[in-house]
Amino acid sequence: MARLALIMLCGLAGCDLLDTGQSEYGSGDMSGWRYASGKTPSRAEYAAMAAACQDGAVPRSAAKPLDACLADLGLKRAP
Repeated sequence: MARLALIMLCGLAGCDLLDTGQSEYGSGDMSGWRYASGKTPSRAEYAAMAAACQDGAVPRSAAKPLDACLADLGLKRAP
C-alpha cells in the first residue's frame, strides 16, 4: 500500500511539473501564432522556439520582447 501511495505521489508531482512548464514561455498562448505558410505550430514546436528565445540560443538583445524573437524565427501573429 505504501508503494502505491508513493507511485501516486510521484505521478501527481510529475503532472504538476508539466503544467507549470507551459506557463514559462511568455504568454503561453500559442493559438495566435502562425508560420508564414499559415500553418499553426504544434505545442512542441512553439515550446521549443519559446525556450530557444528565453535560454539565449537565439541571439537577441535583452530589451527585445519574446514576441519579436518568435517573429525572427518565422512565426507571425494571426490576424
